[in-house]
Amino acid sequence: MSDATDATDATEAARATDATAVGIPSTGDPALAALAARAAELDAADDLGKLRERFTLPDGVVYLDGNSLGALPAGVPGRVADVVGREWGELLIRSWDESGWWTAPERIGDRIAPLVGAAAGQVVVGDSTSVNLFKALVGAARLAGPGRGELLVDATTFPTDGYIAQSAARMTGLRVVPVEPSAVPAALGPDTAAVLLNHVDYRTGRLHDLPALTAAVRAAGAVSVWDLCHSAGALPVDLDAHGVDLAVGCTYKYLNGGPGSPAYLYIAERHQAGFDSPLPGWNSHAEPFAMRPGYEPADGAVRGRVGTPDILSMLALEAALDAWDGVRIEDVRAKSLALTDFFLECVEAYVPAGRVELVTPRGHAERGSQISLRTDDAAAVMRELVARGVVGDFRSPDVLRFGFTPLYVGFADAERAARTLGHVYG
Repeated sequence: MSDATDATDATEAARATDATAVGIPSTGDPALAALAARAAELDAADDLGKLRERFTLPDGVVYLDGNSLGALPAGVPGRVADVVGREWGELLIRSWDESGWWTAPERIGDRIAPLVGAAAGQVVVGDSTSVNLFKALVGAARLAGPGRGELLVDATTFPTDGYIAQSAARMTGLRVVPVEPSAVPAALGPDTAAVLLNHVDYRTGRLHDLPALTAAVRAAGAVSVWDLCHSAGALPVDLDAHGVDLAVGCTYKYLNGGPGSPAYLYIAERHQAGFDSPLPGWNSHAEPFAMRPGYEPADGAVRGRVGTPDILSMLALEAALDAWDGVRIEDVRAKSLALTDFFLECVEAYVPAGRVELVTPRGHAERGSQISLRTDDAAAVMRELVARGVVGDFRSPDVLRFGFTPLYVGFADAERAARTLGHVYG
């Protein structure tokens, strides 16, 4: 979901997330001088390092906030200029057909699909994550059918997910039951209609076990809904392989689609004929230009559409996805883990003992592509980091977040960020 504003205070469950004190050796340790040299060696051996040239980044800035807003892909400005100047300015309304505007939501969905492990025809792009989540949750309740009264919701979820879940529950007659993701299997039962989970916790960076949790939901006869905002583009998701029912996600974080770029909705093929959207707009009608008063849903994931697509943002996103050409998500994940491991090593070397506490799990199986550190005066610390050219973000009340986007972040960036954090405390 959107990270444009600070989230409300985290729940007690979120604050209880595995947090281990970061131990720091003496700042006089001669090994510290070797970290920058090792970063250079790692960057030289990095096969993904050349992809940084696909992005426009300001000189002298280490950008570790791609988990809120991805960097600008170099091909986007020219593409947007062409859409505005030629497709809109010259072709005018003809561009709905001649420039492929009308089919953009499905076409771009098919480009996102491999990044989330989905076959073509199951992802449609459009609207915001919040709107798509509302469609997914109401659709999930309707797929589950009568006789089930519970909607299990990730207790540590991004606030908006919780707000949307409450609204969807009121509409469908369900009651919301907050539950820790790890406790979902024990909480499932014959009364569970649907389960909403975040693949990666927005605040802590904890990666939840999508395969195991999805299997448990399926075994209980319930419908799974996953929020992929903090995982898509950073690690393999494999929606089809793991039998996920429905999923949503934004495109402006690790997918670099731009501020407010349209989100996406995944509807597994086996559910498409039965998916009953609570927002049956004319764009999802089987014959949208027939203008009939009665609604008949289109076949496939197209029934996830609602109204006229936001073409300028949509086609900027399409151009942004060119940055993924030839990139394997498995290689991105390998670099992400290496980057975050190295960053933690550098933090342990540079930051005075006791000043920060690691909130993100150390284990690779439980880590997304961000590192969260708990500290006193976190807001002031982040302001100082930004002033010194290291851009991360702050989450109330005490968390520094550093998002590592492997397509354009390197090991030298990780070393400099940790060194600068040490200087702030120095």
